[in-house]
Amino acid sequence: MIRRRHAKAARRRRWEGLQEKRSRSIFLLPSLLTTGNLFCGFLALLLTVQERYTEAAISVFVAGVMDLLDGRVARLMKATSQFGVEYDSLADVVSFGVAPAFLVYSFALAKLGRPAWFAAFLFVICGALRLARFNVFTGVADKRFFTGLSIPMAAGVICSSVVFVNTLEPSRAVLVAMAIGMYLVALLMVSTFKYWSFKDVGWAKRHPAQALLVVVLGVMIVATNPELFVFILFTGYALSGPVRRLIVGRAPLPEPAPVKEI
Repeated sequence: MIRRRHAKAARRRRWEGLQEKRSRSIFLLPSLLTTGNLFCGFLALLLTVQERYTEAAISVFVAGVMDLLDGRVARLMKATSQFGVEYDSLADVVSFGVAPAFLVYSFALAKLGRPAWFAAFLFVICGALRLARFNVFTGVADKRFFTGLSIPMAAGVICSSVVFVNTLEPSRAVLVAMAIGMYLVALLMVSTFKYWSFKDVGWAKRHPAQALLVVVLGVMIVATNPELFVFILFTGYALSGPVRRLIVGRAPLPEPAPVKEI
């Protein structure tokens, strides 16, 4: 009888140990994806120094995929935490703020003087402010929309423009246009324009066949000329916020969650 109780207690301890290890691995997976995001941003900096601009832009795109996955995985596994939110924001500043700004500076802005390369610094500032505002309004904002252009999409606009222009022989006018575009994208991040967050996928769930067809057609169109169509997709999304404001009008900002004093 006593041996049987000891055996049950031992099995219970082993089971609890396995559960603890499993919960730790669940919480570790989103952090590993965030670390991959940060690594891709660092790799983009190294490739930019080597003047491998297209590869640096692709590295930022891969970082965007990592950033998309870490949040989804954390929510699916119910492994969200304040540590993960803060770590993700710090990684995003590097991968989607510093890396794209340094990429455009090396590719175009360094040749245009101080007023042009200041756009790179403004991009980093606005990206950091955009992330801080997102963290403040988390939990109270409408999940269907982002307030201001998200920093991964802003980085996508910048990097896709580098990839597209790098296939041409850019003139000084094109480089000036890139500098002006960087100013505009930076200001869009701290604007109050509403952007669709793609979190409301009700239509895709109700019509999976049509959604699959749209995705396949989109991939086929992009594959015909990826440099051009990727740039068009990111730029079109960046312009969707101002266009929506003209059509729908302005909506009030949500109230931030109150901070409890300890």
